[in-house]
Amino acid sequence: MPADSSLAEASPEPVLGHQHRVDDEALREAVWARVQQARNVKRPHTLELVRLMASEVIELHGDRLFGDDPALVGGFCRFGQHRAVFVGQQKGSEVEENVARNFGMPHAEGYRKAMRLFRLAERLGLPVVTFVDTPGAYPGAASEERGVAESIARSIGVMSGLRTPIVCVITGEGGSGGALAIAVGDVILALENAIYSVISPEGCASILWRSPEAAQQAAVAMRLTAGEQQAMGVIDLVIAEPAEGAHDAPEETARRLGATIVAQLDALMPRALDDLLDDRYDRFRRMGAFADSGTSVTPRQERQSLGDRLRLLLGSGRGMLGAEPGPLRPAAADDQDEPPLREDV
Repeated sequence: MPADSSLAEASPEPVLGHQHRVDDEALREAVWARVQQARNVKRPHTLELVRLMASEVIELHGDRLFGDDPALVGGFCRFGQHRAVFVGQQKGSEVEENVARNFGMPHAEGYRKAMRLFRLAERLGLPVVTFVDTPGAYPGAASEERGVAESIARSIGVMSGLRTPIVCVITGEGGSGGALAIAVGDVILALENAIYSVISPEGCASILWRSPEAAQQAAVAMRLTAGEQQAMGVIDLVIAEPAEGAHDAPEETARRLGATIVAQLDALMPRALDDLLDDRYDRFRRMGAFADSGTSVTPRQERQSLGDRLRLLLGSGRGMLGAEPGPLRPAAADDQDEPPLREDV
């Protein structure tokens, strides 16, 4: 039961697995310390990290549809010998900058800018490196009117099929769909004090405990720390931070992270793109799976099966509207010409 008896009377304790973890006060404090580290305003953010560990940094702006979102940044850079496209959420270190950056919460145009850069990377045969640090996409009315939910879903889809290597790094907060929208990659890295979850601890506590005051208990139950995410297979590698945290030694943090990114790009770049896509698709389909039954199919076969079902539904829909079904495009067709191969650029 919660330590606060008044809270227990107001709302029954939710039934959770491994209840002893939630009741462990030392564990609650340790996990909450990680959450506070991830949210530290002095923590180095995307632009600071990129400028410390990469060269030839050129920032690009705008989504070519609505405007430029300062909460999400991106452009070209070079990690070691690898030219790359970087994309990441950007918070501020001071109040004024945080307000200007919308506290790292992108609008729809931010994710559309990200998709523009993803497609540009694919056409140029460049790898993509993303940096996730957001409490979530901005949930305001204006953001909804501009289609933030659609832009998040479309960004996830674009990254899932992007024919170029992708390395994703959780650097601070990784919150909800706003984080996942730029975190569909071949390798997922995280700094030691980063967190990654479907909802904030306060939001989870409000739903399950009926009080945001139970945020520490929720944080433990959610297993949102980088180490626990690695144990569950969501994150591939955790990069150790300096003793006091990334905010205390940003240069050393950038050195360690930069070396890891270069090593991952060295391993990914020679791989066949079809194999990368299969593995990328498979890893995200496995997330949350708790049983393996039925006929086994390869990721490529499953993607083709889903495509066939979608084409069948589209054809049926045309018929219901009174239109001639007509021939549908073959499964391999795309909305645009195939991008050049990496070795041809």
